[in-house]
Amino acid sequence: MTTAIEPHHGAKPHLSRAHLLGLLRDMVRVRRFEERCAELYQQEKIRGFLHLCIGEEAVAAGVFRCLEPEDAVVSTYREHGHAILRGVSMDAVMAEMYGKREGCSRGRGGSMHLFDAATRFYGGNAIVAGGLPLAAGLALADRMRERRCITACFFGDGATAEGEFHETMNLAALWTLPVLFVCENNLYAMGTRLERVQSEPDLHAKAAAYRMASEAVDGMDAVAVEAAARRMTAAIRDGAGPQFLECRTYRFRAHSMFDPQLYRDKAEVEAWRHRDPIDRLAGWMRQTGALHDAELDGIRRDAEAEVERAVAFAEAGSWEPVEDLARDVYTREVRP
Repeated sequence: MTTAIEPHHGAKPHLSRAHLLGLLRDMVRVRRFEERCAELYQQEKIRGFLHLCIGEEAVAAGVFRCLEPEDAVVSTYREHGHAILRGVSMDAVMAEMYGKREGCSRGRGGSMHLFDAATRFYGGNAIVAGGLPLAAGLALADRMRERRCITACFFGDGATAEGEFHETMNLAALWTLPVLFVCENNLYAMGTRLERVQSEPDLHAKAAAYRMASEAVDGMDAVAVEAAARRMTAAIRDGAGPQFLECRTYRFRAHSMFDPQLYRDKAEVEAWRHRDPIDRLAGWMRQTGALHDAELDGIRRDAEAEVERAVAFAEAGSWEPVEDLARDVYTREVRP
């Protein structure tokens, strides 16, 4: 059944029921994966740093619906959902979280350095704003090879205060590079609120200063994100140059598993939880008759089963032998 559904804001396009179910399914898959990772971290099955995107799922769900297989993706250290929705096997992502050889980065990257050449998923980058120049380089390379594809570059609000951000914005606009810049503005750069460090808190205005098409969108609304991303990706493919999409979202959990979260009060977090992107889309679909409770239960069961299969795969994985630890590590010979 593909009955057309009118989304909750009139400016959005008509979407089929199947499409809306797909958006909901994507967000539920990412949410359950992240929740399970938090549990595994507390059990010391996952170690190192762990940054979760719980609450921000609508951004990835909306944007990835607009990308083609030949497009490139550059992400941040909060990238698990990006990798999964890009098509990287959940088994391989979970094995990487465990540090197993079967992981997408052979167990050497862990949570912050997911990578998969087959899907053109180029990280996973632990350096704030570090992925921006990489995205510009990938886009330039694709254009020089006369490939009609784009690069989607994800980054947080904190990246817009870095020099790499401004250098990349300038070059991307100057060279009309085919890049969709997606700013996941969750209001906090680690533990510092946006207004305390940015003289211009409307981040899309920074891109506009470089004569780049830009706009802000409700990042807690998957349909709104997709509508904006679809317009922008179409413009990029038509040669309009780079586009900047600021998605105003919120992470429900701390910056990382080490973060005591003393910089924001519980009332603020609870207020944002009432805008949960999964609940919002599911609730609206119920109101329009596009979703039944049994279907939502089924989506959740499927996500739970997929995640548990990934956990079993990771548990059964193998550790890299000690004798191989120096492989792919380069050094320069020093002579007297």
